[in-house]
Amino acid sequence: MSDRAGTRDLRACASRLASCVVVAVACTAMRVESRGLAADEVAGGGWRAGVAVVRITPERPLPMAGYAGRKEPAEGTEQDLFAKAIALDDGAGGRTVWITLDLIGVTAELREAVARRVEEAVGLAPAALLINASHTHCGPEYVHADAADYRRFLEDALVELADRAIAELAPATVAFGSARAAFAMNRRTPTRERFLNHPNPSGPVDHAVPVLGVRDAQGGLRGLVFGYACHNTTMGFRRWLGDYAGYAQRYLEEDHPGVTALFMMGCGGDQNPYPRSELKYAERHGRTLATAVEAAIEVNQNPPRHQRVVSGAIRTALETIELPFTDTLRPPHRYPVQVIRLGDAVLLVALGMEATVDYALRIKTEFVTPDGPAVWVAGYSNDYPGYVPSRRVLLEGGYEAESRPWDPGVEERIIAAVHRLADRTRSPTGTAASR
Repeated sequence: MSDRAGTRDLRACASRLASCVVVAVACTAMRVESRGLAADEVAGGGWRAGVAVVRITPERPLPMAGYAGRKEPAEGTEQDLFAKAIALDDGAGGRTVWITLDLIGVTAELREAVARRVEEAVGLAPAALLINASHTHCGPEYVHADAADYRRFLEDALVELADRAIAELAPATVAFGSARAAFAMNRRTPTRERFLNHPNPSGPVDHAVPVLGVRDAQGGLRGLVFGYACHNTTMGFRRWLGDYAGYAQRYLEEDHPGVTALFMMGCGGDQNPYPRSELKYAERHGRTLATAVEAAIEVNQNPPRHQRVVSGAIRTALETIELPFTDTLRPPHRYPVQVIRLGDAVLLVALGMEATVDYALRIKTEFVTPDGPAVWVAGYSNDYPGYVPSRRVLLEGGYEAESRPWDPGVEERIIAAVHRLADRTRSPTGTAASR
């Protein structure tokens, strides 16, 4: 089955299971599909969840993001691009909405505009809104001057998406599990002269696949949020494509009709998928990742085994810190750090920009305890002007270290902010944003 045929079949199935909102715009046809997850009370301490989906594939040729060498616009669609949202509510006033995008990144301007409008529309605090991008290099460069109409469409679509996910909140059981997938490889290879952008099987990696599963009153699976730390750069041609993350989401939704699958990008700034450069590899990596998700949730088991049911309070905190440069005349970069605590089960840390893998490995080392929550670290969240390397990467040099003249102390500033926000979300005061 072709990607386009598979997408049509998926849409046909979704249309029978969900209500659709159609918004016509000049540059893109937008369709939002929303599904409530149950109508009866279920286990999980009063938790509710809702999901929504919008197709964000451009309807006209636009400049492509990710590779500067591609000067011509996209020439077609290999696979539709989507934005998806999941809303979680603890039944006692705590709420969060996560939006995932099949795009290169989330600019600070887009994040701020959507957060402001969502707060005005539905009262969701900015600290409770997480926006994460898959970093596909086969999506539109929406900050380009030629894409101004698409940029306006995207902002409107994401506001509507969050609103629909919240409107569909219904009782649900939420559980966390994890597995592993091994196609990501470190891409920093040391030589006598410098570190090359080249596969390094001995370099640090984060092969964890964290998974949040949502089930309805009858135990049926309705939503999946899963993460992985690896560039979505299997392909670099001139066609719209979600890459391996797009295929993983598609496979999970095809294999489990009625499920909405959302991909959350991890700290993959120095990680690439291997092998690369052929579409069959993007498909295979997607199937590998989808299989890991299946292992994490054991969907044929009801109640699910090897998962931790989420209950208790949702607490969120967001802080914008200043990251300095070695060039003291250059103003510091305003960098978002976000922490979302799901009861006692999950501590989600969301970092801005292209964070390298050292951040995830260090945060897990410092926060994982035998009796504590599972620790999930996402990169590419809420901000996207380039790489934010760890101290090690900065001192070693190489591609990820050369994008900006960062001060070597940026890692310590980021980690200190994570500790502050993690402490804050241990108490009810963590429900509001910090700036």
